[in-house]
Amino acid sequence: MNERPTNPWPALLVVCLGFFMIMLDTTIVYIATPSILTSLQTSLDSVLWVFNGYLLAYAVLLITAGRLGDLFGPRNLFAGGLVLFTAASALCGLSQDATQLIVARVVQGVGGALLAPQSLAILTSIFPRERMGAALGFWGAVIGVSTIAGPTLGGLIITNFDWRWIFFVNVPIGVVALLGAFLIVPDVRPGRAHRFDVVGVGLSGAALLAIVYALIEGQRYDWGTITGFLSIPLLLAAGIALFAVFVVWERNQAEPLVPLRLFANRNYTLMNWTALAVAFAMQGIFLPLTIYLQSVLGMSALNAGLAVAPMSLVSMFVAPFSGRLVDRFGGKYFLMAGLLLFASGTGLVFAFASLESGWQTFIAPLMLAGLGMGCVFAPMTTVAMRDVAMRDTGVASGVFNTMRQLGAVIGSAVIGAVLQAQLAVDLPAEATSASTQLPPQFRDQFISGFAQAARAGFQVGVGQTGGAQLPPNLPAQAIALIQTLARQVFERGFIDAMHPTAVVAVAVLIVAAAGCIFIDSGRRVRVSEPVLAVAGD
Repeated sequence: MNERPTNPWPALLVVCLGFFMIMLDTTIVYIATPSILTSLQTSLDSVLWVFNGYLLAYAVLLITAGRLGDLFGPRNLFAGGLVLFTAASALCGLSQDATQLIVARVVQGVGGALLAPQSLAILTSIFPRERMGAALGFWGAVIGVSTIAGPTLGGLIITNFDWRWIFFVNVPIGVVALLGAFLIVPDVRPGRAHRFDVVGVGLSGAALLAIVYALIEGQRYDWGTITGFLSIPLLLAAGIALFAVFVVWERNQAEPLVPLRLFANRNYTLMNWTALAVAFAMQGIFLPLTIYLQSVLGMSALNAGLAVAPMSLVSMFVAPFSGRLVDRFGGKYFLMAGLLLFASGTGLVFAFASLESGWQTFIAPLMLAGLGMGCVFAPMTTVAMRDVAMRDTGVASGVFNTMRQLGAVIGSAVIGAVLQAQLAVDLPAEATSASTQLPPQFRDQFISGFAQAARAGFQVGVGQTGGAQLPPNLPAQAIALIQTLARQVFERGFIDAMHPTAVVAVAVLIVAAAGCIFIDSGRRVRVSEPVLAVAGD
């Protein structure tokens, strides 16, 4: 039996490189959304599946992947996830239509699910508890770097090359991380073996699949019938029922997939909710904001990426310091302050958004949001994992990451639904107002064009007007006027529609901040931790 490595920092760098690839891919795809919409000639509800197909596979498999890491070693699952994620990235870049891209993104999600929980499991295994905050502060800084590199690098690639290269860039990163995983990261495992709860895997996977799919597709089917007897409410009910059965099953297992004892720890339970809320809010920012910057303000992808960089820069520099301070003073008040700052910055970003806004408009509110983010990630993870027994780090990390990804899925579903519902109201309203500038014979057709766009799927890529169709057989002199008015309607309608998304995100963050009042700031002394073994020794 061997103890932790005497110098865990090189292994931390390799683990963070793999995690960086996942985070980079997420933020790059955000900035590429308008270009993908335009290039593949697809609608907003279809392109949402480019996010949600990935998130669905990711969220459904994270808990299972966490337990597999406990069984076969987190390093081995980390390496397997790298291989799958890297290969799927290449397939994303080779996709010729929206369906192919969505399928490749689902495979990416599987790779990400294998990889993500192992990153925390490895870190909590190789670092002593008194240095955990510093390590997770560095891990949080990597999130900050990726949120800078994603929009900026993605914008540079899209502006000068093609959106497909945002996926190809993962290939060299994945290869380097894979080599480092076998050469540097120790194969550290808990000192005892675990059984694999097959029934628990089936129940949890089916429950998550039903709930997440219903949330993603609810708006598309008006929260009603999908086909025949199958409906969105039925899927939600089935998912909840399966989850209840899963909980009952897990309570009676000697080796459960998810040890329910984890949730006896108040801090771990609170931080799972906080992780969900933060991921939800990030969807509330990036999805509408990137469309607004490019499709409404007309920024290039590069300029749009640079416009959101202040948030990531501040977060990157604050996160390591917040991690160290948490080691000394605890995370309760850092989390509360961070969540409130994040909420304030988010609200101001959308309050300042207008047709006259420029990149300078958003510097201060984005820096405020970035300060909040930097005070959240490391404290949140430290508080969550501080008192988790070593034998449970893999599954605890899997559950924690599942909640974060479930928050992203719910955020994408809710924000997407709110945005599309508001567009369905605001675009026809703006069209009605603008139609007074048209000859009477074109007014009704002009208004109905925007109303039809809601049913056909909004087109919100670069240079588009929401998917509204111009009236047929227009005289030449009327075409220019109608095109100009259609563009104005889209710009004003989109700005009006995205404001409610900020309200939803801010409300969720405020509730999460209030929940942090109940964090237990006491430090417990752990007993009878299992000895770590390095496989092969």
